[in-house]
Amino acid sequence: MRRGIAGIAGSRIAGAERVKCRRRPISIEPRGVALARRLRGRRIEEVGRLGKRVVLRIDSGDRLIFEPRMTGLVLVADPPTREHLRFRLDLSDGPIPHVWYWDRRGLGSVRLLTARQFAEQLGEGKLGPDALALSADGLRQRLAQSRRAIKVALLDQRAVAGVGNLYASEILHLARVHPAKRCDLLTVTQWQAIHSRMIEVLELAIRHEGSTLSDGTYRNALNQSGGYQNHHRVYDRAGRPCQSCGLAAIVRVVQAQRATFYCPTCQTKRPRP
Repeated sequence: MRRGIAGIAGSRIAGAERVKCRRRPISIEPRGVALARRLRGRRIEEVGRLGKRVVLRIDSGDRLIFEPRMTGLVLVADPPTREHLRFRLDLSDGPIPHVWYWDRRGLGSVRLLTARQFAEQLGEGKLGPDALALSADGLRQRLAQSRRAIKVALLDQRAVAGVGNLYASEILHLARVHPAKRCDLLTVTQWQAIHSRMIEVLELAIRHEGSTLSDGTYRNALNQSGGYQNHHRVYDRAGRPCQSCGLAAIVRVVQAQRATFYCPTCQTKRPRP
């Protein structure tokens, strides 16, 4: 998402508006005309990312935060539907005239934060280090004392920012670690494997612009399908043969109310002989 709208850096904001929508309303802060008033005429200095959020740094020092959650999209092209549009940013002095925020289930948010609010809500201690910037030792130090299942722990954005549910299943399959294995029972070798596969999976997923599943919800900034779903080894493949061992069918379980997929042969909880 960040790369898809990166071209708006340097543009001036001509307007900002909540789009009328009959669906579940999303959180847009500040309310009313205050957000538009603070943004109008300002320049976008940088398009960044913080964990699973797109962050626009404004020349006033404010940050405009898009947090898409499960079904939100940040778009520069026509949206998939008009009925789920939530927010529009009008731009000038640049190659892209509009940025849209679209959200089918209405779980995401758009927030304009001052520098102080940004530090208080999303600064050090509020989010963990970015998954792509964390070392293997750093990952182990942050999670190895936890008694939680490793799959659940990887989704804790306060510990490690940027790993989503789909990618956690893929990471653990490639690392050959059972998703229910307790963090405090993992070996140093297993932590190294998890870290290596975390970097590999996230970089490949970014390269292929994310995963568009059978419901078609996820789209890139140009309203096109992602491509990483063609590289899934376990996610959404329950009952199908494991691509690694060919001996077992992929199993689906629920952990912390999220779907988990794994191979019972490749990812055993018992120590390997």
